[in-house]
Amino acid sequence: MERPRIGFVGVGGMGQCAHLRNYASLPDCEVTALAELRPELGKRVAQRYGVPRVYRDAEEMLASERLDAIVASQPFTRHGVLVPELLKAGVPIFTEKPLAGSVEVGQRILDALQASGTWHMVGYHKRSDPATMFAKAEIERLKATGELGLMTYVRIIMPAGDWVAAGFTDLIGSDEPMPPIEWDPAPSDMDSETYERYSAFVNYYIHQVNLLRHLLGEPYSVTYADPSGVMLAATSASGVCGVIEMSPYTTTIDWQESALVAFEHGYVKLTLPAPLASNRPGAVELLRDPGGKTPETIVPMLPWVHAMRQQAINFVRAVKGEGPPMCEAAEALEDLLIAREYIRLATGK
Repeated sequence: MERPRIGFVGVGGMGQCAHLRNYASLPDCEVTALAELRPELGKRVAQRYGVPRVYRDAEEMLASERLDAIVASQPFTRHGVLVPELLKAGVPIFTEKPLAGSVEVGQRILDALQASGTWHMVGYHKRSDPATMFAKAEIERLKATGELGLMTYVRIIMPAGDWVAAGFTDLIGSDEPMPPIEWDPAPSDMDSETYERYSAFVNYYIHQVNLLRHLLGEPYSVTYADPSGVMLAATSASGVCGVIEMSPYTTTIDWQESALVAFEHGYVKLTLPAPLASNRPGAVELLRDPGGKTPETIVPMLPWVHAMRQQAINFVRAVKGEGPPMCEAAEALEDLLIAREYIRLATGK
């Protein structure tokens, strides 16, 4: 499979600017078709990115195309409607985060996935940032060698800010109304007010919920939910403390997301750029002070590749069998369970 044939389902804002423009410029894959419910928009986007065939919906595309993988950038509250149908094609699929809008729907997707014989990568693009990839490898190395002692603490802070970072500058639009579409049902274990709060938490902070597990390298459970909604505290399976700070302050023209992974004698610091910032990775800083020699701080130089592009590269590599998917659906369901645990602690419901 030298150049996997990729089909796109949906080319709205994120479909275009976070995904299609990256895949269309990768030499290792070919975007052969797209499906878009707004026909004029589909036509304009296909012309801009050189996609040869356009279909009105996913069903029509799958009936006509021989695809090796599918990228479906859709609202997460309709994944339960769409993803099981896409899985019937029997090829790997990619969707944006989170897996679904509720644990129930997420489990339904996993059931369909098990019957499909393929796999589903969920778009936690922060894992694909070159800085995160470097930091993760160093964290695992430090855990294996023990040279800085035990891991003691992981702190993630994500202030609200300018997440777009001019990323929609070349967005193609149309005046067409969106036709009626089917949405997933609300969960049975939450009233409407609780579900609204759960859905908002999942929409804004599920990246950090996932990143905390990724940096810890093991499962965790929520131990405290600050009543103000600013802080979530957790404990990992081996007893490491973790904290997510959610918008303790805001910025207007900046993005200041970061993570600190502490060991007894040093740390790994990770700074991440705005999600749609182009051609810039995050940054990593390493402090090593094991004693017996001069402490050192190291700031490695990283390639000028942004997370969304590297995510596309990682998905294509996984389709070709050259590496594992960065985050599969089964783990993404754990994020929904953590979110439910947090909301239960925060609201009592």
